Amino acid sequence: MMAGARLSLALLCLVASALAGGAGARKMVGVYVLRKGDFSVKVTNWGATIMSVVLPDSKGNLADVVLGKDTIAEYVNDTSYFGPVNGRVAQRIARGRFVLDGKVYHTYINDGKNAIHGGHRGFSKVIWTVKEYVGGGDSPHITLYYRSFDGEQGFPGDLDAYVTYQLSSPYVLAVRMNATALNKATPVNFLQHTYWNLGGHGSGDVLGHTLQLSASRYTPLDEELLPSSGVVAPVAGTPYDFRSPTPIGARIRQVMGGRIAGYDINYVIDGDGMRKVAAARDGASGRALELWANQPAMQLYTGNWLNNTKGKDGKVYGQYGAFCLETQGYVDAVNHPEFPSMTVRPGQVYKHDMVFKFSF
Repeated sequence: MMAGARLSLALLCLVASALAGGAGARKMVGVYVLRKGDFSVKVTNWGATIMSVVLPDSKGNLADVVLGKDTIAEYVNDTSYFGPVNGRVAQRIARGRFVLDGKVYHTYINDGKNAIHGGHRGFSKVIWTVKEYVGGGDSPHITLYYRSFDGEQGFPGDLDAYVTYQLSSPYVLAVRMNATALNKATPVNFLQHTYWNLGGHGSGDVLGHTLQLSASRYTPLDEELLPSSGVVAPVAGTPYDFRSPTPIGARIRQVMGGRIAGYDINYVIDGDGMRKVAAARDGASGRALELWANQPAMQLYTGNWLNNTKGKDGKVYGQYGAFCLETQGYVDAVNHPEFPSMTVRPGQVYKHDMVFKFSF
C-alpha cells in the first residue's frame, strides 16, 4: 500500500473510532483559522495542534514561522510532535513508573525504557472537541476540550482538559491550558510543542537566531534526558547560559541533548507567576518573539533530530531547523520529591498560561 493511502486509512480509522460511541460521541477532525489583519494562526483539533503562524517581517513580507505538515493524515503519523499539546504528563517519566499516595502506577512506555509526552496515545494523538470558535473580529479564538478517562495510558482518575488559542493586537498569541481532576489525584503537566523558525519554516537552520532566557539555573539531564541526579545547577560558566542574548549556535556543539549534539534541556525559570521567560530574534527577517508564561520550568529543544524531515509546502527540515520553547513543570517531577509537585487533586484546577508576543 502506498504511504499516502496508509496515512489516509489511519485517519479514517481514527475518525471511525470516534464515531463508534454514537451521536453523543461524535468528533470530527477539522482545521480552524484565527485571523486578525495580516496575522493568522491555523489550528486543528487533532492533538490541539498549531499548524501555522503567519506574520510579516520587517519589510512586510508574510511567512509561516511554524514547522509542520500539509495534511491531518500526516499529523496522525507524525513522530516529531509538530505543534500539539502534550499530556497528561508531558516530558519523560523514568521507567514509566511513579508512586502517588502510596500506590504504584505504570504508564505506557514509548521512549526506550521510559514514557514520554503522555504515552503512545497522549493528548497529542487524540481528537479534541471544539467548544467555541470565533475566526475573526476583535478577539479570534478557539477553545478545545478533551475528557481523559481513568486509567488512560496508565494515569489515575478522570480529567477534564481545555486549551484556548486567542489572538489579540498587536501580533499576540495567547495559549491557556487548564485541567480539573474529577475523582482521583493525578499528575498533570501540559506542554505546547510548536517548532519556531522566525525566518520562515524551511528557511534553513536557526543557529543564527539570538536567544535570551530568564533562567539562571537548570536541571542537568542524563543520556536518557532524565534528571536522575535531582540536582538544580547554575548556568553561569556553562554553554547553557542564555541570560544575555546569544546566538543559538554559539555553543551548540558543546552540549549533548541525550545522544546527539544540541539543546534538549530543562531550565528553571527565575521568579514566579506570569513573567517573561524567553526572547528570540532572527536578524535577517527582523522578526522577534517574546514568551511570557506562569510555569516553573521550560525545555529548550533545538530540533536536533530533524534530519531531512518532510514538512509542509514541499519544504524539508534539516537539523537545527527550529527551536521549541516548552514551558512546563520539572521533568520527571513525579519521581523527585525535591522538585515542585505536579499533583492535582479532585476539584483542583491546573492552569498553564503562555503568551507569545511577536514583533518585526
